[in-house]
Amino acid sequence: MSDAALRAEAAAVLAGLIAADEALPAGLDRQALARELVDEAVGLGPLEPLLADPGVTEIMVNRHDEIFVERGGRLVRAAASFSGEQAVLGIIDRIVAPLGRRIDESAPMVDARLRDGSRVNAVIAPIALRGASLTIRKFPARRLDMPDLLAVGALDEAMARFLTHCVRHRRNLIVSGGTGSGKTSLLNVLSNAIPAGERIITIEDAAELRLNHAHLVSLEARPPNAEGRGRVEIRDLVRNALRMRPDRIVVGECRGGEAFDMLAAMNTGHEGSLTTLHANSPRDALGRLETMILMAGMDLPLAAIREHIASSIDFIVQLVRAADGRRLVSAIVQVTGQEGGRIQLQELFLGRVGPPAVFTGCGLPPDGFEGAAALDTALFSGRTVIQGRAALDEAPPRNASSGGTPSSDASPGGTPPGDASRRDASSPGGASCRS
Repeated sequence: MSDAALRAEAAAVLAGLIAADEALPAGLDRQALARELVDEAVGLGPLEPLLADPGVTEIMVNRHDEIFVERGGRLVRAAASFSGEQAVLGIIDRIVAPLGRRIDESAPMVDARLRDGSRVNAVIAPIALRGASLTIRKFPARRLDMPDLLAVGALDEAMARFLTHCVRHRRNLIVSGGTGSGKTSLLNVLSNAIPAGERIITIEDAAELRLNHAHLVSLEARPPNAEGRGRVEIRDLVRNALRMRPDRIVVGECRGGEAFDMLAAMNTGHEGSLTTLHANSPRDALGRLETMILMAGMDLPLAAIREHIASSIDFIVQLVRAADGRRLVSAIVQVTGQEGGRIQLQELFLGRVGPPAVFTGCGLPPDGFEGAAALDTALFSGRTVIQGRAALDEAPPRNASSGGTPSSDASPGGTPPGDASRRDASSPGGASCRS
């Protein structure tokens, strides 16, 4: 029986019982009581209204009587609460059991997802000292695209056109940023710029990407079972993907030894592949990659690791999350090679949080775009000032005048209709660009 059918049947039964119960107070909202009982019986209890609220992007249960939500990029306490610790544990079991996963004292934490794709992490005693904790990163109601990122001021049009151009012309990209900076959202938008007809393999620890491609295979890592067997790690999936004849590989996030295999794929016929990692700057991202390759147990000198990185990655896109919840691109840099044992980076665009947010082209076009892939050098000069925007999660609905992905060969300048921004193609000031 589907979830919808189960809820409908439970609602009908409970509505009949409530209607027949003469002991209930006369002023009681019986429909609201029926909804609450259905949520408790077959749903996620007090979390159901929060999951249904389009303004809520993340739900954090610290303990049974302490629930916070992220709304508009800010954390606020919710009025909802569970009746007790056992109620939270029951909801966690209801989430993980259909996925064949377990959570108990011997395995007190688990990653899972809801049927709509929302990502779930649960932690219980003995490691959760204040009571069972549950975090839900809600799946977007609709697929975001580049106009959405422009609409909320996450980047400017020059950046958008350049990144789309990179994807279409098979450049290897790494999206770097801190927790909650919008890495997966940007990765999803960039992946959907991959031309039709290419075979794409996506690999994730917990499936979040929503690619709109006809030739797509999605792979997801698997934790061990109750006997400690059956684990399938990201690195196993990357290695297997190489035998699946992919044109491109998209790894949701590199966290360990799979970084080496991902870079090898980028450098051996799978150009145009993409991934994300946690780092606070492009230079930190390179250091993280070095560490992850060392974690893979590769007996390579550091110079060889750096050469491997420099020859595999074309561009790094750095994201930042501002104190007010805004997420934006703070830098786009090109990896230009290695010199004196150090990987060289060339800044192409910089973003300043503000407010107002300022996006600046550094005036230097990247190497490697010739012939049909040539870029208008004016794209890398200019300055866009954006006065104020909503968080990415509050992107307005698209309309016919602003829909579609920016064309990579369109002339620079201009902004979406209604955009409170200004681009001055003659003034590259506003940020300090370095090579």
